[in-house]
Amino acid sequence: MAVASLSRFTVPLRTNQSASTQGLLMPKLQYRFRVTFEGIGVSSDRLELTKQVMTFNRPQVTFEDIDIQIYNSRVKLAGKPNWSDLSTTLRDDAKGNVSRLIGEQLQKQFDFYEQSSAAAGIDYKFITRCEILDGGNGVHEPTVLETWELYGCYIREANYQELSYEQSGPITIQLTLRFDNALQVPGGSGIGTNIGRSTGQNVTL
Repeated sequence: MAVASLSRFTVPLRTNQSASTQGLLMPKLQYRFRVTFEGIGVSSDRLELTKQVMTFNRPQVTFEDIDIQIYNSRVKLAGKPNWSDLSTTLRDDAKGNVSRLIGEQLQKQFDFYEQSSAAAGIDYKFITRCEILDGGNGVHEPTVLETWELYGCYIREANYQELSYEQSGPITIQLTLRFDNALQVPGGSGIGTNIGRSTGQNVTL
């Protein structure tokens, strides 16, 4: 009886709905994630960045508005999508691995010593991958619950943060990333899934 009562820990549904006795679904947890940066900088050991990530924002997309003015009314349509900038915070390690990789990436985007810029976006853009994990570790391999892949990334802003005699925490570097597109992979659910396109017999607004 005690175990059965746990199925009541949810919002009651209509009796004709199949999941009327189902309890709450396990949520994805904010602290179970890893972030990898593919092609950032020029050094080979890019996993040092993965180990030093503290926070990471998942993507945010906004559609531009299209207003069609019609007689006494207006019809609203979705225009081009736009991916907002996202931020990530990393601990700056004592060996300088993190600051070196970030510095290399900034140099790829613009050579601050020679005052020379990259010839094309392909010369400096990289892929960022964020995976939501189930908590597995060690001999229990973690299961990836969700993956976001961000394409055409570059660093819009690198904030090396302040130093303070009053603080005892780690030094951090905050990055603001811009990117061209984001997909939830592998296919099968979420953004990027092929759901097909359909058109009614009468094409109307």
